[in-house]
Amino acid sequence: MNNKAEDPNLWNDPQEAQKLMRERQQLDEGIAGVKAIEQQLRDNIELIGLGEEEGDDDIVSEAEEALKALRTEAARKQVEAMLSGEADGNDTYLEVHSGAGGTESQDWANMLLRMYTRWAERSGFKVELLEVHDGEEAGIKSATILVKGHNAYGWLKTESGVHRLVRISPYDSNARRHTSFSSIWIYPVVDDSINVEVNESDCRIDTYRSSGAGGQHVNTTDSAVRITHIPTGIVVACQQERSQHKNRAKAWDMLRARLYEAELKKREEAANAESASKTDIGWGHQIRSYVLQPYQLVKDLRTGVESTAPSDVLDGDLDEFMEAALAHRVNGGSGAAVDDLA
Repeated sequence: MNNKAEDPNLWNDPQEAQKLMRERQQLDEGIAGVKAIEQQLRDNIELIGLGEEEGDDDIVSEAEEALKALRTEAARKQVEAMLSGEADGNDTYLEVHSGAGGTESQDWANMLLRMYTRWAERSGFKVELLEVHDGEEAGIKSATILVKGHNAYGWLKTESGVHRLVRISPYDSNARRHTSFSSIWIYPVVDDSINVEVNESDCRIDTYRSSGAGGQHVNTTDSAVRITHIPTGIVVACQQERSQHKNRAKAWDMLRARLYEAELKKREEAANAESASKTDIGWGHQIRSYVLQPYQLVKDLRTGVESTAPSDVLDGDLDEFMEAALAHRVNGGSGAAVDDLA
């Protein structure tokens, strides 16, 4: 790739050149990451040896903590090595929809939106809010964000499904316990290397006024765009831009992405019907429970991974759940842990 990058004729085809340079940079960063882990491993083992020789417990303790952090980083790199699917390296859209239950479910949907936004930002991804429908009293009815960065879809793809919350509702004057449901839908951004044809005659396009804050122009003109793909029933919407033209263009991109994700799902089902049945992303499939009362527990129902710190999870601490779900998917639902994968 270095030799190809030095070829003066490379940029005669800018699209191919950019693809090559992106792939080269990703490989370079991957190799550098492995070398950095190896070097830190050697350095900390030497520090432990020196600390033991000199009887310095502080140096030994510090090096041991560094090794624990290094183990976590190595596990993450190991999971990234599993992200070899056709669209795993792409940016991704994330949709959240509140379930039945009014204000309580809408508040839960807003909590999920914040959770994934926090996770993405902590993981070094960029987040753009494309569309949001506010709830009547609090929370949101639905929202769509764009998560941008290498392997964004690969990391998030197992998060599609229904998420269940159990808590004492802050909106119930009798302080009763409520159960709420909201769904997450993940689908990859379709880049230039993927061709998805959409017949415009199969679509219905509606325009409407954007909701929420955004300035006088946004709220008083029909700048938001909703596209319905009639054969599949897929609906996408965008209200991020002040221009209806720009929102329409982004909505078309989102529709192509949804249709592409549907095709990927069909291929997975055809390749492994048993695995697909265990990773169904339909509305009725609950993947994770978040219990805040009467006890504190977050449990993934596919992998069995648990956390007794739901506040940390809701603040974006999701890596353990994602790593286990990806390993579960790679192994066809066998439930193998990340550490068991060679």
